Amino acid sequence: MNEPDFHRDPPLILIVDDEKTLRLVLRRAMEQEGYRVSEVGDGHQCLAFCTEQLPDIILLDAMMPVMDGFTCCAQLQERFGQKCPPVLMITGLNNQESVDRAFEAGATDYITKPIHWAVLRQRVRRLLHTHWVMAELHRKIEQERVLKAKLEEMNQELQRLVDLDGLTQIANRRAFDQALQQEWKRLAREQAPLSLILCDIDFFKAYNDTYGHQAGDECLKQVADILRKAAKRPADVVARYGGEEFVVILPNTSLRGAMQVAESIRSKLKSRAIVHEGSGVSKFVTLSCGVAGVIPPPKTTPDRLIAEADQALYKAKVEGRDRVVGNLVEV
Repeated sequence: MNEPDFHRDPPLILIVDDEKTLRLVLRRAMEQEGYRVSEVGDGHQCLAFCTEQLPDIILLDAMMPVMDGFTCCAQLQERFGQKCPPVLMITGLNNQESVDRAFEAGATDYITKPIHWAVLRQRVRRLLHTHWVMAELHRKIEQERVLKAKLEEMNQELQRLVDLDGLTQIANRRAFDQALQQEWKRLAREQAPLSLILCDIDFFKAYNDTYGHQAGDECLKQVADILRKAAKRPADVVARYGGEEFVVILPNTSLRGAMQVAESIRSKLKSRAIVHEGSGVSKFVTLSCGVAGVIPPPKTTPDRLIAEADQALYKAKVEGRDRVVGNLVEV
């Protein structure tokens, strides 16, 4: 940590005293040290000055009319908190009660009258240095806090990108695997249903051959959008399973409920009427869906659920495509 350069950037000292003569003497003494100096005559003026501009240190007389130094110091602490500059209380009272009262009000240090000028200069210099060190420390802490927040934000964005399919902007296979494992364990504990929908775009190779890969990519995006809108709950996960295959994880959903979601997806795709002259079942792009549901048994894996959904999808294709077939997993 570098040392402060008070000569290049002189600190501002605020003198608060109702005695004009003492203010003048204090001003001269501080200016001889190279400091910038402002002065006010009472506590109210001190608070008003600090509201406009915070000095680097306040030399505050304890005994003043209207508002004494103890009250002024307490209000400074209340108003400015950690930003309050150090307060050096100047008091003619040299007893333990006055000293305790000064520190209770928030004074950083005190000095008694008659003022010992060498002591005053040393204490001002020490308080300014300490104040600068603390300000630098708070600044560095704030910088580290901001940097940490930015790094956390970047890490979250990186994690999001790692888990995202670049084309469709839905979850990728890696994210699907993680989400399924997580939901399987949770619902095994709760003994609640978990369902899976596997979707495959019918005759997608023919679509690519007919309209080109760019149109194929656009078709995949539209299907992903329909799936995303159909899986409305926060825990639902829509992912690209591979190629033209998609998958939907539906926690706390029975096989019957998942079948309804799958039919809704198929219906909404039909309503978009994406022309597909190369399809063997329709003039438009269609989906075949395999659905499986189970209450996960403890200490098992979701492999059986995936296999049953895959088998149901295969059955949907064999039976003529553009349909939903469901399998209830027997355990």
